[in-house]
Amino acid sequence: MYFPTTAIVSLLYVTEAGESTEIAVVGNEGIVGVAVFMGGEPSPSRAVVQSAGSAYRMSAQRLKDAFDRSRPVMHLLLRYLQAMIAQTAQTAVCNRLHSLDQRLCCWLLLVLDRLRGSELVMTQELIASNLGVRREGVTEGALKLQRLGLISYSRGHIRVLDRRGLENRSCECYAVVRKEYERLLPEEVAA
Repeated sequence: MYFPTTAIVSLLYVTEAGESTEIAVVGNEGIVGVAVFMGGEPSPSRAVVQSAGSAYRMSAQRLKDAFDRSRPVMHLLLRYLQAMIAQTAQTAVCNRLHSLDQRLCCWLLLVLDRLRGSELVMTQELIASNLGVRREGVTEGALKLQRLGLISYSRGHIRVLDRRGLENRSCECYAVVRKEYERLLPEEVAA
C-alpha cells in the first residue's frame, strides 16, 4: 500500500492489446493498492507515477489489521473507497460524453488539486495515455487553452494561469468528483 504525500499516481486500466486509459488519479488524499487491501488480488489496472514525489509505504496486511481493529480507520478507508469509486464512474461518463477540451480541463484540475499548486511537469505522451487519446490531441488542446490565457504550456511544463477559467471550460465531471471528495473526506480536501 502506498500513501502519496507529494507524488501523483494514475491508475490505468490496460486492455489485452496493451492500450490504456486512466480510471482514477491518486494524490495526497488517497491510497494506491486498494484492491489488495480489500482482499482481492491485484486488478488489471496499473499504477503509474505521473508526477514524482514522496509516498509512505505500508504492508497490505498491516493496513488490513488496522482496518479490522479500528472503527475510525475502517470508516475513513471506506469513505475514501467510495470517493474513488465515484471518481472512476465519473471518469467513465466523462470519457464517453465530453469533448477532449473539457476532459483535459477536468483532468488538469483533478491533478492540480492533488499537487496543491499551479504547475505540473508531464509529457504529452503521459497525458495522452491518461486521457486515452492521441498525443496530437493533447498538443492541440493544450495550445487552445494557452491561446485562451488559461494555461502556460511548453515542453512538458503546464502552469495554470486562470483556474476559474479552467473550471468554467471543464465539464461538470470535475465539480462532481470534487464535491464527492469534499463530502466524504472533508478534512483531507482543501479548497
